[in-house]
Amino acid sequence: MTWSIVARDPLTGHLGIAVATRFFAVGALVPHIRGGIGAVATQAFVSPLYGVDGLSLLAAGRAPEEIIAELTGRDAGRNQRQLHLIDAKGRNAAFTGAACIDWAGHLIDENVSVAGNMLAGPDVVTKTLATYNKALDKPLAERLLLAMQAGEDAGGDKRGRQSAALVIHRDQDYPWLSIRADDHPDPLGELVRLHAVASERYLHVAETMATRQNPNGMTDRREIDEKIATLEAARIAAGRPSASFATPLKT
Repeated sequence: MTWSIVARDPLTGHLGIAVATRFFAVGALVPHIRGGIGAVATQAFVSPLYGVDGLSLLAAGRAPEEIIAELTGRDAGRNQRQLHLIDAKGRNAAFTGAACIDWAGHLIDENVSVAGNMLAGPDVVTKTLATYNKALDKPLAERLLLAMQAGEDAGGDKRGRQSAALVIHRDQDYPWLSIRADDHPDPLGELVRLHAVASERYLHVAETMATRQNPNGMTDRREIDEKIATLEAARIAAGRPSASFATPLKT
């Protein structure tokens, strides 16, 4: 009852999933990512175990096609499910059960796949994929959001719209960015706004966080505070309003 895009940035290895639907809180169960391992989207008559077990199998080195065969092979409800995934090398695969509600299907391309069910028609996945591939010069988050909006403009979920989510992992177990609109009249538009808010402060702070390679992270916050202050001053000088509904914090 949704459509989603699963992608790996070939230049950085970063992994991302964007998803939208006419259902509550789609971001809670559809996207599953582990940095440096892979990304899985499980949808239709959703089985969260496809995401959890799929990541474990990816971590064990199994190929995406093998994982789909294993997960669906042991599941009597597979014909009502949809699944697509990618590993850290860019290998990907997808499955659409025969009993998924029309329109249902998927497309696979290099480092990216799009899948959906209960859609207005095949143009939803076609336009989503084409727009993503035309925006390869943009940052991954922008690419994914542009792609999903193209799918929405092509009809999206034929029942309407309610929730959406965007999750991006770099090379860590925790997300670099994870934003959701759980119940909103324009969930993809809300994701665009939330991404703009994140770009004002949050994503710069995210650069300072501890990693496996640098467990201390950045301990002197003056550098990041100065960068945020410079960006904020430039925004004010240009007369651009903050994307946040809240009063911007002072640094």
